[in-house]
Amino acid sequence: MKKNKTTSSSQEVQDLLGDGLARKWWQSPTVWIGAVAVAVAVGGFAWWQADQKAKAKPVYVTEALKKGTLSLTVSANGTLQPTRTVNVGSELSGTVRKVYVDVNDKVKKGQVMVELDTDKLMAQVGRSRATMASAQAKQSQAEATLKEAQANLARLEEVHRLSGGQVPSATELDSGRATLDRAKADVAAAKASVEDARNALSTDETNLSKASIKASIDGVVLTRTVEPGQAVAASLQAVTLFTVAEDLNKLRLEVAVDEADVGTVQADQRASFTVSAYPSRRYPAKVTRVDYGSTKTDNVVTYVARLEVNNEDLSLRPGMTASATIRANERQDVLLVPNSALRFTPTGMQNPGQAAAGAGAAREGGKPAGSAPGASGGNSGGIVGQLMPRPPRQGGSRQGGREQAQAPGQTRYVWVLQGGQPEARQVKTGLSDGRMTEVESEALKEGDLLITDQRSGAAK
Repeated sequence: MKKNKTTSSSQEVQDLLGDGLARKWWQSPTVWIGAVAVAVAVGGFAWWQADQKAKAKPVYVTEALKKGTLSLTVSANGTLQPTRTVNVGSELSGTVRKVYVDVNDKVKKGQVMVELDTDKLMAQVGRSRATMASAQAKQSQAEATLKEAQANLARLEEVHRLSGGQVPSATELDSGRATLDRAKADVAAAKASVEDARNALSTDETNLSKASIKASIDGVVLTRTVEPGQAVAASLQAVTLFTVAEDLNKLRLEVAVDEADVGTVQADQRASFTVSAYPSRRYPAKVTRVDYGSTKTDNVVTYVARLEVNNEDLSLRPGMTASATIRANERQDVLLVPNSALRFTPTGMQNPGQAAAGAGAAREGGKPAGSAPGASGGNSGGIVGQLMPRPPRQGGSRQGGREQAQAPGQTRYVWVLQGGQPEARQVKTGLSDGRMTEVESEALKEGDLLITDQRSGAAK
């Protein structure tokens, strides 16, 4: 009874409200959830397509074209030497009495450096003087005898004239004349003895003066090999006692230039070098001479080049090993192109030079050099073409590209990024240092973006 009453009340309420207050279809949450899901799906698909297009578009690595100085350098190693070195030695044998200089001392020309014991030398000088005095006395005696012989012969000839040839006899006259000739010969011999004694005395006096060993040039003592009391034996050759460098304010650097580089090294070229004692300091130098004579060591042929070095601060020392860099050639304020830009060709493209060569080969009935299936572009052949290995691109050989880039006077092509697209520009190559190359072109200007590499959008 109660249940029927409740049902009747619900029906009355429904009748009172009416069907006009029911929800429309667009007010349903299910409809809106579905619409949002469709919009998200459409947006995701659109984003995916845009992303795929972006990944498919290549990305170019560029470098701005600039002007600068390009130097072609030659590296060589060598040793620092004084401009002039003199070995001071002794011509005499004897005992060292005093040593007046030491290593690093500055000496003047004529300055006494070492004295030998002179007792024996002075005795020899005294003996030579005595011998000379004796020879001079004999000369005087011979001259007196000559005068006597001349007087005797004159008297005999006078008597012979007054007697009308009767006296003296012819034998006596001949004897007088012979005596005079012997007297003249004795005088000549005496004079020769005096000259010999004088020369012997001069030699002994010279040896005595050489007992004081003097510096032959102005310079600095580099080495010393003598001590007081040391016996010096100079029987066969002069003994070296000191080594004197003329002027350490100027040094000479002798470097060994490889035969492959000697053709570019010439006199008056600028250079710089470093030494182990001052690794962060570069010293300037200038090439003064390149020897024509070669040196062969372990089948390596080198030529000696001499460099002039200023050493006013005396920081450099003879014997130091130096690593020199010679500026064999230099270009200033020229357009510089990276060698990678000269080797680059966009995937699927050909520079005008290659296209012209290919057209010429096609007209002759042959294939262009370097052509191969699948080499025309990066996307040819579909997925299989992308997975299969392709032959290297024209100019892609690193070694070959470097050799071509380094050869001056060649006509090459570089690619410039214009409006997001690569454009080929013709250039004429010049000097190259292996990384940058000098170029001449009316189609290029400073600041142009040169393409040096190409990457896919996925690697962006």
